[in-house]
Amino acid sequence: MSAVVEVREAHVVHRARSGGLFRRDRVYALTGADLRVAPGETVGVVGESGCGKSTLAKVLVGIERPVSGTVAFRGRDLWAMPAAERRATVGAGTGMIFQDPSTALNRRLTVRRILRDPLDVHRRGTRAGREERVRELMALVGLPRALADALPGQLSGGQRQRVAIARALALDPDLVVADEPTSALDVSVRAQILNLLLDLKERLGLALVFVSHDIQTVRRMSDRVITMYLGRIVEETPADRVTGAARHPYTRALFSATPGLLDPVEPIPLTGPVPSAARPPSGCPFRTRCWRADGVCAASMPDFSAASRPGHRYRCHHPVQEDQPVRDPAPQEP
Repeated sequence: MSAVVEVREAHVVHRARSGGLFRRDRVYALTGADLRVAPGETVGVVGESGCGKSTLAKVLVGIERPVSGTVAFRGRDLWAMPAAERRATVGAGTGMIFQDPSTALNRRLTVRRILRDPLDVHRRGTRAGREERVRELMALVGLPRALADALPGQLSGGQRQRVAIARALALDPDLVVADEPTSALDVSVRAQILNLLLDLKERLGLALVFVSHDIQTVRRMSDRVITMYLGRIVEETPADRVTGAARHPYTRALFSATPGLLDPVEPIPLTGPVPSAARPPSGCPFRTRCWRADGVCAASMPDFSAASRPGHRYRCHHPVQEDQPVRDPAPQEP
C-alpha cells in the first residue's frame, strides 16, 4: 500500500541565540528521521518536551523544510515541487490541529469565516456550495449551527478546538496531524475531543499523526507508536505491545511513569544529566541517563534492529528483553 506521507533521513537544524560572536550554536531539532504513514493509519508520537515531536509534525505538513532528507507526499517529493504546486498539495492534502485553539484561530473572524477560508483560498465550489460545506463541517464536529456567527472568544475551549478540527477537515485531506490537541483543554473536555477524533478517523478514513505527552492516550488512539529522544526516532512499536514488549529502555521508562490502576508498573527513575540539543552526546543520545549504558553506547549510535513482531524496530545496543519486566541495572548483550 502506497504511503500518504514518507519522511526519509530528515534533518532539521536551527540557529540558537547562544554561542560566540561570529558563530551561533546549532540546535539539532531532528536527526535522521524516517517515518512512513499509510492511508487510514494512526501513528502516535511520544517523548519528553524538546525531543522533536512538534518539529517532526511540521515537517510532515510542509511547514518546516529539512536541511537534508526528503518528504514525499503521495510519492512526490514536496520540496522538489514548484512553490505554488507545493502550497496547493499541502494545503489541500493535509490538515493540522494545533495545541492551543485560542491562538490557532483568528479571533476577529466568525466561525463561518474561519471554516470558509480554506475553501475560498483553494477556490473549492461555488459560493453557495462553500456555505453548505461550512454547515456540513459544523455538523461533523458537533457544533450547533447557531454558533456560525460567533467569534472564537465567545466559545468554550472545547468548542474552539472543534472549530480547529473542522477547519483541518475542510478540504477533505488525506493526512491530519494533531499536535497536542487536548493539552490546553480542561480534563472534562479532553475525552470528548479524543472520542471525536477517533470517530472522524473511522468515518473519513483519515491517516492521523497524533503527537502528545499523554502516553496512555497515544496508546489508545494509535495503531503504531513512535518514541523520540533528542531529535531522533529511537523506537517504533505496535501500540498493543508498547507497554510490555518495548525494547528501548527509554520507551520502557516513559510508559512506566504513567500510573495504572489495573496493571500497575513500577516507575523507572532516570538519573544523570539531560543532554542539550545544541551539544548532543556522542553515540546514543540516551546514554547519559540510561542504566544499561556502557562504552559501546558512547562510541556509536546503534542502527535499527527488528524485534520479533513485524513493524517493531528499535535503536539500542542493550535492549530490554521482550515481555519481561525491567529489573536489572546492568547492560545485557543484545
